[in-house]
Amino acid sequence: MENKTPPQSSTTTAFFAQAAISFGVSLLGIVLAVLYLPVDPWVRAFLAMTTLFLVSSSFTLAKCVRDAQENRYVVSRLDQARVDKILAEHDPFRAVS
Repeated sequence: MENKTPPQSSTTTAFFAQAAISFGVSLLGIVLAVLYLPVDPWVRAFLAMTTLFLVSSSFTLAKCVRDAQENRYVVSRLDQARVDKILAEHDPFRAVS
């Protein structure tokens, strides 16, 4: 029987810091690029709004992916618990009446 243990988190503090710093640097870079771009204000506003939507949709997508993975894990654990219960209750030597 397959033992499905929960996946261990491989996220270390250094990895989390690297991800946060790279996100901050890339966001700062696009904000500075939009601010100093030699274009009309309406183009600058459009690019700023698009950047805001991109960042918010990235967070939403990451949350949806995480929730889907957690949901699959919970369903898998429930199915495994049902099979374990059926196997524990099964007695092949019980007389059939």
